[in-house]
Amino acid sequence: MRVWLVQRIGKPGGGAVADGEGFIDSPDAEILALGFNTGKAYGSVGIGRQGNFLQWGYSAPPSQMTDAGRRLFLNCVYYIHKFDGKTPLIRRRTVARLALAHWGAIINTIQGDQKEFFLSHFPEELYGKYSRDPAGLVKYYRENLEWVYDDQVFKVDEDIKGLGIDSNRKVASLQRLIELLDDVPHATTAKKLLSRYTECSFETPAQWRQWFDQNKTRIYFTDTGGYKFKVIPEGYPPAEAAKR
Repeated sequence: MRVWLVQRIGKPGGGAVADGEGFIDSPDAEILALGFNTGKAYGSVGIGRQGNFLQWGYSAPPSQMTDAGRRLFLNCVYYIHKFDGKTPLIRRRTVARLALAHWGAIINTIQGDQKEFFLSHFPEELYGKYSRDPAGLVKYYRENLEWVYDDQVFKVDEDIKGLGIDSNRKVASLQRLIELLDDVPHATTAKKLLSRYTECSFETPAQWRQWFDQNKTRIYFTDTGGYKFKVIPEGYPPAEAAKR
């Protein structure tokens, strides 16, 4: 494989700077370059930015970098300077939903207590059906990817599916839940889902509508930040980041 070298020495081990899955599900983060090295899965972040933090995934000091690597490092430092004072918007609380397919695929290769591994990630009611069927478990989560959420284990949200909403992470879905607060047969479920997917606790539909109308251009959904809709603070991120 032809690769572009940042440094002249390898490293004996270590993990990735960050997983590629879910890294950019908030507007304060971007992948500057993917990386390939020991301990890095395909798609892992080689160089990334979250808020005003540069995540540099290489181990060598400048004296052992390539000329191109040194220039790259300086360019990254220069680039990130424009985000001075813009602290990260979220902290990682869990993993992105795409990771579930990877976990499901390896359930029969886990060293140790496979049942403990399964039940620490997936609902108990799936164990009898999929504990010896990795392909079936992967298929189940791939087919239901748009409704996955984290509730101690990773579940498929049958409540939001039952409302005919095609995803739990679209801003349009949030708007639809607010509309359903005025629909008596579905109002209780909509209120429960708004509590599940936001950090707000408004009492009336009018308050929900006002909040949404005031913030709809700055609302985003984050898996890694807790499977929640959140609001970008006014003036953040800088225009350069928002345009990417």
